[in-house]
Amino acid sequence: MKLKLFTASLLFACSTLHAQTVEVKDAWVRATVPSQKGTGAFMSITAKDGARLVGVSSPVAGVVEVHDMKMDGDIMRMRAVPVLELPAGQTVHLKPGGYHVMLMDLKQGLPKGSTVPLTLRLQDAQGVETRLEVSVPVSTAAPAGNTTGKAADHGAHKH
Repeated sequence: MKLKLFTASLLFACSTLHAQTVEVKDAWVRATVPSQKGTGAFMSITAKDGARLVGVSSPVAGVVEVHDMKMDGDIMRMRAVPVLELPAGQTVHLKPGGYHVMLMDLKQGLPKGSTVPLTLRLQDAQGVETRLEVSVPVSTAAPAGNTTGKAADHGAHKH
């Protein structure tokens, strides 16, 4: 019994330690208008030792996925990405017009000034999964000085 408790404690300590090596900065969620059912979340993620973002969840949405947007000829296409690599020591920017978190089937409106809880599911090189809880402000635009919101996310797109 003591060995099982020690093993469980060790696994918890390792997963907690891993989550602390991942830093999230400049996070924000785009505010919604009445009856809007989806929006995006944006942030910069740096994994000191490298990791993979394997999922995201939030109690405010029925579906949360990491998406990528790319031009395909003259059509902007968005697709779900099951795994987002976070190379060691490199910052990965989730921003409008590129990688981002899609919050779909919203259960409530997200007004400017509120916050959204997000749970990032991360996996290290050994396959150990951890969770990182973040509270993200809702805004109509990226916070001042934030480079994750400066990419254009509007214009003539065909869907």
